[in-house]
Amino acid sequence: MSNFWKDKNVFITGINGFVGGNLAEELINKSANVFGLVRNSNLSTYLYHMNIDSKVEIINGSITNKELLNGFFAENKIDICFHLAAQVEVGVAAKYPYLTWETNVRGTYSLLESIRESCPEISAIIIASSDKAYGEYPIEKLPYKEDYPLIPKYPYDTSKACADLISQSYASNLFKMPIVITRFANIYGPGQLNFSALIPDVIKCGLKNEKFIPRSNGSSKRDFLYVKDVADLYCTIAEKIYFNKDKYRGEIFNAGTNEEKSVKEVVESIYCLLKRDNELKNIQKRFAINPSLEGEINFQLMDFEKVEKYFGWRPKTLFMEGLNQTIRWFDDYLKEK
Repeated sequence: MSNFWKDKNVFITGINGFVGGNLAEELINKSANVFGLVRNSNLSTYLYHMNIDSKVEIINGSITNKELLNGFFAENKIDICFHLAAQVEVGVAAKYPYLTWETNVRGTYSLLESIRESCPEISAIIIASSDKAYGEYPIEKLPYKEDYPLIPKYPYDTSKACADLISQSYASNLFKMPIVITRFANIYGPGQLNFSALIPDVIKCGLKNEKFIPRSNGSSKRDFLYVKDVADLYCTIAEKIYFNKDKYRGEIFNAGTNEEKSVKEVVESIYCLLKRDNELKNIQKRFAINPSLEGEINFQLMDFEKVEKYFGWRPKTLFMEGLNQTIRWFDDYLKEK
């Protein structure tokens, strides 16, 4: 196994989030020194539940606090930065667009400007954009390609597109910062404790015998990527940038499975794995009478063609296998709680 990560200083914004916690765990297992920015003291997260927090150095504060960031980078020699901090809920963004733009847009330029001023020797910066930054394209144009123009419409999608474009600007020949932008499909897996998200909500309802209430007719289609595969890809990309900044600076990488699943299919898969056939029939009846959901993109699909070409990477976890692992993790978690 490569010892690349041994004693590397890594900064993760949003370390207290679902993906951030899983990435921190992966990096600790690789013997990196991990620093993480935490905005609030929410202990009901993967980071704290798995005791990962005891193995990292926590910096308390907001991603929009440029003075805090400047001080941190001035005091710590950071080799690699993963920018994952964001307001990630589409529904919250629709209700509170200002809050979302403050976090997702201002947070991104505050971080990058702090790195430019206080940590110019950094070797790799990975920005987590989103498939939603593309906006809605006709089905025949999918899966999304990295060179598609960003045409977002809704607040969350727009916030991610803005942060994406700001990051591209800092990666340009004007600043030459070693930035790579990732646009990944919907991420799921152990530790996704935001129960407004589809998969953890359905699993919790199924395991606790609670009533799952669909918000739509279930026709929207998405691509789902397992979180452990995401952590692996982030590490792969960062290592490549570290050794060849000029080659990878400004590159954009999509990642998904190129296998779309409708919301209805996801729910059916989980209830079948849980052997909850009777409840599933009731849910299917609710899907049949619900309208489609306003304010969300109907169809999104990603592939891994470019990351496979550049890095030889492809997702390892099949959807049903990932769901099984996720259900087992939530079963243990909910019993503990």
